[in-house]
Amino acid sequence: MMKIDILTLFPEMFKGPFDVSIIKRAREKGLLDISVTNIRDFAHDKHRIVDDYPFGGGAGMVMKPEPVFAAVEFVRSRSGQESAKVVLLCPQGRVFNQEMAKDLSKEPHLILICGHYEGIDERVREKLIDEEISIGDFVLTGGELPAMVIVDAVARLIPGVLGEEESYANDSFYEGLLEYPQYTRPREFAGMKVPDILLSGDHEKIRQWRRKMSLQRTLERRPDLLKIDDLSEEDRKLLETD
Repeated sequence: MMKIDILTLFPEMFKGPFDVSIIKRAREKGLLDISVTNIRDFAHDKHRIVDDYPFGGGAGMVMKPEPVFAAVEFVRSRSGQESAKVVLLCPQGRVFNQEMAKDLSKEPHLILICGHYEGIDERVREKLIDEEISIGDFVLTGGELPAMVIVDAVARLIPGVLGEEESYANDSFYEGLLEYPQYTRPREFAGMKVPDILLSGDHEKIRQWRRKMSLQRTLERRPDLLKIDDLSEEDRKLLETD
């Protein structure tokens, strides 16, 4: 079982997203254990203050170190596992992608800290954080939504969560390419027909067509993902054919 602890100032934001669909089934199967912990519970004063003004001046507030250290220590001891990968969700982190999702899915225990305000005391970074992750070059109010995104991306890669490994192996970005076009019934809709090759029953030709479409779609929409020098001889030929 994979264990994910989420440390946040706003635990109410997580009511719902993890109780439906694939993540819900993964939790019910005992493949994934998600816990949400309120950092405010570890503040040492009666008002549960978790932020303060920055030394040196400046706008905004900074998350205090004591509650974060105490919360991490608590979830580490509660898990009974010797090690856990601690991730801070913040704008300064590496931009999240599928390769990172694969790596994180192999960890037995993740602790995701949702950043907030103008930042977090640097001593948290120095002593607690193994990795900092961002989900893109834009500004959010906090790390809660990024935490949801990362949990969703990671959960589907845990063995047994999806019905068949192929279900995620063909996903966009899993192999660095966008996914090929998909069709279902009816065969014809609004004058648009399903490509004949998908109805042929020839599995090898279908495989080649799908690979070609995936390559072409990536070249057209996300050429930054396509490394021509790394393509196989078959891929090169598929791109060259009409």
